Amino acid sequence: MTEIFWLIPFVPALSTLILALFGTKLPKKYVSYQACLAVFGSFVISVISFLSLLQVSHESYPLVKNLFSWISSGSFNVNLSLQLDPLSAVMAMVVSGVGFIIHIYSVGYMAKDEGYTRYFTYLNLFMFAMLLLVMASNVVLMFVGWEGVGLCSYLLIGFWFEKHSAASAGKKAFIVNRIGDAGFLLGIMFIFIYIGSGEFTAINAAIGGGAITQGLATLIAILLFVGATGKSAQIPLYIWLPDAMEGPTPVSALIHAATMVTAGVYMVARMNLLYALSGTAAQIVAIVGAVTAVYAATMALTQNDIKRVLAYSTISQIGYMFIGCGVGAYAAGMFHLYTHAFFKSLLFLAAGSVMHALSGELNMKKMGGLRKYLPLTYPTFLIGAIAIAGIPFFSGFFSKDAILTAAYANGYYFVWGLGILGAVLTAFYMFRLIFLTFHGQERLDPKVKEHIHESPPVMTIPLVILAFFSIIAGFVGLPVVLGKKLNFFGHFLEPVLRGGHETHISHDLEWILIGISVGVALLGIIIAWFFYIKAPRIPERIRERFPRIYKLLYNKYYIDEIYNAAFVNPTVRGSEKIYDHFDLKVIDGAVNGTAKVTGFSGKILSYFQSGLIKDYALIFLLGVIIFIGYLIIF
Repeated sequence: MTEIFWLIPFVPALSTLILALFGTKLPKKYVSYQACLAVFGSFVISVISFLSLLQVSHESYPLVKNLFSWISSGSFNVNLSLQLDPLSAVMAMVVSGVGFIIHIYSVGYMAKDEGYTRYFTYLNLFMFAMLLLVMASNVVLMFVGWEGVGLCSYLLIGFWFEKHSAASAGKKAFIVNRIGDAGFLLGIMFIFIYIGSGEFTAINAAIGGGAITQGLATLIAILLFVGATGKSAQIPLYIWLPDAMEGPTPVSALIHAATMVTAGVYMVARMNLLYALSGTAAQIVAIVGAVTAVYAATMALTQNDIKRVLAYSTISQIGYMFIGCGVGAYAAGMFHLYTHAFFKSLLFLAAGSVMHALSGELNMKKMGGLRKYLPLTYPTFLIGAIAIAGIPFFSGFFSKDAILTAAYANGYYFVWGLGILGAVLTAFYMFRLIFLTFHGQERLDPKVKEHIHESPPVMTIPLVILAFFSIIAGFVGLPVVLGKKLNFFGHFLEPVLRGGHETHISHDLEWILIGISVGVALLGIIIAWFFYIKAPRIPERIRERFPRIYKLLYNKYYIDEIYNAAFVNPTVRGSEKIYDHFDLKVIDGAVNGTAKVTGFSGKILSYFQSGLIKDYALIFLLGVIIFIGYLIIF
């Protein structure tokens, strides 16, 4: 059954083709079935391939399906080939499984949208690109999927392109990612120059055989990570992700939870031997992840847009995944990617349910007391918040604890400290969101309150399913202190993530680290409860006491304004000057000048082509006279 794994990305690709060619002529119901069943088909094949992979010996990894020779030029050869190993199997199941649930939710959320067919066409194309990215057997094909999800993000973020803000957000995401992808592409070029092949097996063999020096590994790893900072929204290229909220809410759930932003983490994990060879690059990954985790969390503290709070939480949580990879705990980083897919998609879809109930309202200051109106959305939202806060027995606890414990055990004490700080902030801003939205005094618009209602089953059932997995998903990777054999997730990925390393610590110390992690999460929740339920005037007093700090956080450190002043505006002004002085005067001048010369020449020649016989006879006579005169003289 492992022979069919190569079909995983091509099922949604076929659906995309059908919808693109015939979608406008198909009834909406058929579009729904077609798009959802295609992704479900990929999920079924992913599960079958995963179960079949369990029966294969580790020595057989990876299983490669070479479809055909794609590019061949001299020594440069690239095959269109896919591979199946534990890492790609996990990613395929996460992407297709969560993607299928989001597709189902979208049927209800986008039911009345005029671009319904276009939406599902883009969504299926997104699934194809992401599945191609995670199943590619070489860096070039991975880059095709990498650019594919970038294109789809542009199409989906700017889906409602009639709105200027949506069109600008889509363009911003596309341009910022191109900056990061320039570094990624340079890294691929160095791989081909010094290794001669883009196949992951060949790259790992070259690293294992000593064909790559530590300096070269550092250069390539950093260039690849530049691409990851763009795709996974890390410092300094994170600025596109908060604006991505302009797209439909299910798109936000898909981008944030299972696709695109996790691509950078997957790439680092896939290239784990390269990062293990370069300690410098690994440290950069860990530090950037840790700083981003805290930095993004601070911006979430003051935001009132419910989706923007979740957007900054995504940036922060991706930072934790990079901490895991950077400190050598690649399995822990991937474990957090896996658990995050469930609770983050749950949080975004639950936020979409709140918006649906409130006629599109996003401002938490205009909510409050919603738990009695939304009996299904509230408990599922609460489960997602508990999971991301890292409370025991919920999925986020197991994966975040694994990362923080590994950071401390491997001597990254500064990174661990930032991770602990980020955990406090995460618990605080998530329960700030819960209390402002569902508890306390009602601040609803009277007109909105008249029509408030729970979402239909097609939207709430996916919430229940995701809430269930947000609770149980973490039990496949129990803490090592309970027994290494109970960490099934890490054990399954171990044959692929050979660049990881473990530093054993005493059980007592590990329990202490777990206790600190849980303690700070509970502390964040308690502070949020005190601020927004017990004494709701405190936040206002703090804002009045520290107006500059509040304004700095609320305006997101003015990074967008700084980037605009330093890069965007000079580029625009420079482009305008080039247009005025070079494009119009030189380029257009040369083109227009050529046309004028040609026209003038034609006008002169027109005097010799009057169409009158007498003129031609006169010219003929003059020619004869000149010819005879020449003969006489010479």
